Amino acid sequence: ASNNTFSNPERQVLPLEVQVVTILLVLLICGVGIAGNIMVVLVVLRTKHMVTPTNCYLVSLAIADLIVLLAAGLPNISEVVASWVYGYAGCLCITYLQYLGINISACSITAFTVERYIAICHSIKAQLLCTVARAKRIIAVLWLCTSLYCLMWFFLVDTSKAMFADGTQVSCGYRVSRNLYMPIYFLDFTIFYVVPLGLATVLYGLIARILFMNPLPATPQHASRMSKRSSSVTTSSSMKLSCRGNKGALSSRKQVTKMLAVVVILFALLWMPYRTLVVVNSFMDPPYLNSWFVLFCRLCIYLNSAINPVIYNLMSQKFRAAFRKLCKCEQKRTEIATHILLAQVKFGIWSLSRTFHDVCWLLRMLLQDMF
Repeated sequence: ASNNTFSNPERQVLPLEVQVVTILLVLLICGVGIAGNIMVVLVVLRTKHMVTPTNCYLVSLAIADLIVLLAAGLPNISEVVASWVYGYAGCLCITYLQYLGINISACSITAFTVERYIAICHSIKAQLLCTVARAKRIIAVLWLCTSLYCLMWFFLVDTSKAMFADGTQVSCGYRVSRNLYMPIYFLDFTIFYVVPLGLATVLYGLIARILFMNPLPATPQHASRMSKRSSSVTTSSSMKLSCRGNKGALSSRKQVTKMLAVVVILFALLWMPYRTLVVVNSFMDPPYLNSWFVLFCRLCIYLNSAINPVIYNLMSQKFRAAFRKLCKCEQKRTEIATHILLAQVKFGIWSLSRTFHDVCWLLRMLLQDMF
């Protein structure tokens, strides 16, 4: 840690209105995001039919978003009104978790984009490749590799202490110079922002061509079975059922693909202000650090981690139904717990009154014996 004695006469404190807006909006966004992402994890884990390869990647994304909200959002509240209060270990761990959550989010988005591409554009291969077991293994590999990659942040950050006339201010920041940090940042920027978005653009273009320009192909087994029975009377009804099934499958795939495409688009848009700011500041001296714009960039990051459960609820009937079921179950559990508590309280009051009555009776009997 470095010490600067009286480098400035007074500490630089953010304006009161910036502090108030930061605290209110961060609490609101993080509160909604934490509750929503926890619900996503619970819904997929507790509902058997929700355990699909795509939803496994969405659970990974939800956990990553929880890490971002807890490690980046909530510490920002204390940092905006005071100096760094989490110490040297907190600086290392919180910075590590921030980048871990951010990078895992990008990896999860890339994973479910590739999974959707295989499932729709290569439906035969998807039966072998797009399974829950394989999705879990891929997620484990992504978390392991990203965790190892982010270990470098333990060596790139440090706390610094500045002495002012009105007190001491501690901050958590980079220990390396800007020239050394730039290659690291641009590597991170390329791997976890440019590549995922470029890949998503290409793959969703191919997916859209299949879903919205061509009819949903039937499986080869189904096609051969239908051709053998083309002369029978039952073929007509089975073909109608098959068409309905294909339309239902096509509609479901379109709905899921649209939802995931919205998640990717929001990821691109909400991360763009911060990524742009860092790129611009890499070449500006002094850097542009307007407090309101920096706040806007940070809120966009927190909003990106909080908005996905809202998107699922709005665009997916399955998630919406599962969310409602989960809320009803929790409400019933709360009501049952309340009834049990009230019953226990009533029983306790009755027991106390009964005990008091017995004590009074015993005292009366003793007084009668004495007099």
